[in-house]
Amino acid sequence: MKRRSFLGQVGAAAVAPLFQSVPGRARTLRADGAQVNRALAAFDAIGRTPGGINRVAYSDADIAGRTFTLDLFRRSGLAPHVDAAGNIVGRLEGLEPGLPPIVIGSHVDSVTDGGNFDGPVGSFGAIEVARSLRAQGVRLRHPLEVVVWQNEEGGTIGSKLAVGMLKAADLDAVARSGRTLREGIALTGGRVDELDRAVRGRGSVHAYLELHIEQGGTLEREGLRIGTVTGIVGLRWFDVAVEGVANHAGTTPMDQRQDALLAAAKFAVAVNDAIRAEPGRQVATVGRIVAAPNTRNVVPGRVDLTVDLRDIDPATLDRFEARFRQIATEIGDTTKTTFRMARSVDSAPALSDARLMEAIDASRDALGLTGKRLPSGAGHDAQELAHIAAMAMIFVPSVGGISHSPKEFTDGADIAAGVDVLMNAVARADEL
Repeated sequence: MKRRSFLGQVGAAAVAPLFQSVPGRARTLRADGAQVNRALAAFDAIGRTPGGINRVAYSDADIAGRTFTLDLFRRSGLAPHVDAAGNIVGRLEGLEPGLPPIVIGSHVDSVTDGGNFDGPVGSFGAIEVARSLRAQGVRLRHPLEVVVWQNEEGGTIGSKLAVGMLKAADLDAVARSGRTLREGIALTGGRVDELDRAVRGRGSVHAYLELHIEQGGTLEREGLRIGTVTGIVGLRWFDVAVEGVANHAGTTPMDQRQDALLAAAKFAVAVNDAIRAEPGRQVATVGRIVAAPNTRNVVPGRVDLTVDLRDIDPATLDRFEARFRQIATEIGDTTKTTFRMARSVDSAPALSDARLMEAIDASRDALGLTGKRLPSGAGHDAQELAHIAAMAMIFVPSVGGISHSPKEFTDGADIAAGVDVLMNAVARADEL
């Protein structure tokens, strides 16, 4: 899908005098990466369990994490508020009234048994960029907004609400915490009856930039410090229910069984085989399986499972979704079970804006850092903002390529470098 760039068009002759009046604009900017790393170290204690970090959206730990984040906004000289969708927003005013803001940020919720870097690196890095700009007296033409989006891990909910992509009926979906989206929005300080006030339209954002850990191993393997993201894969989640007949494990002959777990297992293998049969970067994962009655001596009568499908090409997503539905029908027929497959999340692929990628590359080079351009195999809030504005992302290395795991880790020096690149990319985006 072609996306229009909303970067402002200003003539060079008009721009030059203004930029000369902005303190520090000619030099390479530096943030205080140590501040970000100290915040991450303190944040690690919130939601820490023996299995890893558990700050799933709308849980008590998530609310505690948001409280920590609000305090970090305040200590950084920002005056945050929670919008109607439950997103945390802080703002620095720009020099030119009426210009749309540059928006930077990420999220602070986690997956189950996850790590401490996925999301908080970009959120705390964005807060530090705003703090450093303010402390160093650097004023942008555009306002700068720092946004910490709510419930990214549950399907980029806060950013979807911000671009008007969810309907009232969608709010009854249940998050990992067991609370509905409707309940979660209220719990985070949002206002369900005022959600329209949180929606940002096309052209309301000058540019969106997000710093994030790579969640893959490319940068570390190649000894590089910075990744400029070329695009974000589309993501589709499916909830699949397999219905068979629960029956006695000892008295039901093998040829008379309607075993839902056997059918689900065949489906999981077939999904894997289908996705690997074609060349390309597409991936699919059967990640959660719950059998019922889930006891030793009963043939399973029902299985609920999930499928996570990702690719950068919408046509590829369509083709594999159709193939998975066909596989479900075929396995249902041969196992005498019934499959129901419902799409629960649909995030479209998003391509990064060319000029913002150039701004990131130039900032990286000015700082003397190595890097390359690469796609993102993970979903991010940035792909939702791409519906209304120019978007790009900055990656820093993930040690071992590990993420969504207690072993997730990014070196503090790489985090500091990423924050510096973000700060300079913001300044360059302001000049476009």
